Amino acid sequence: MARRFVDLSIPIENEVISDPPHLVPKVEYQAHKETAALVARRYDGLAPEGLLDGEGYAIEFVTMNSHNGTHVDAPWHFASTMDKGKPAAKIDEIPLDWFFGPGVKLDFRHFPDGHVVSAAEVEAELKRIGHELKAGDIVMVNTSAGKRFGQADYVKAGCGMGREATLYLTSRGIRVTGTDCWSWDAHYEHMAKSYAATKDVKVIWEGHKAGREIGYCHIEKLHNLEVLPPHGFTVSCFPVKLKGGSAGWTRAVAIFEQ
Repeated sequence: MARRFVDLSIPIENEVISDPPHLVPKVEYQAHKETAALVARRYDGLAPEGLLDGEGYAIEFVTMNSHNGTHVDAPWHFASTMDKGKPAAKIDEIPLDWFFGPGVKLDFRHFPDGHVVSAAEVEAELKRIGHELKAGDIVMVNTSAGKRFGQADYVKAGCGMGREATLYLTSRGIRVTGTDCWSWDAHYEHMAKSYAATKDVKVIWEGHKAGREIGYCHIEKLHNLEVLPPHGFTVSCFPVKLKGGSAGWTRAVAIFEQ
């Protein structure tokens, strides 16, 4: 049986808006000619031009944080505890079977930027697509941010997942979720407006903080979700094993059996 793969990840690159200015990754590229002298001086009497084609190797030096690029947030990122008081798991402590399972896509592209999705809206979308959640499903949220990656307004784009919506998923056995937004929650400027209006600290990162009640992981900065059907595919999203990390980069992929 043939398989089709759809890349759900954004690239790590320079000069593309993927994060706020103070958090953007930086990549320094060194090509084969640039490293030839470094390689040659390790060998007695060898000049750089004496190497095959006068070339050393290509290498990149990357400055970034664990939340750049498409990445999986661990419960440790959300809070120091999960599951109502247990120590929060770090990214290298999460069971691997969380990161490979049936994919489900919720289409929330119609919601405006900053909208906080409710449990009722999740339930309505599941009913629309005819899917009943099963433990182990990997649920991904397609927002208006997906098509705005790299544009000036990307970081603030798309709707966020609220506490109720997050717990609706996790209480049904969902342990990995994802979004094509910069964040699982609405951008913090929207949260700041909500806090100013209510003075309720619970509106700050409410979707993230739901992990204090039921531990889960979410993927941020997914890509290409608009090409996926609502279900009928498998997701692979194993995170890099960053010791003690709050997140790990992932090459998220949707797999179709054809």
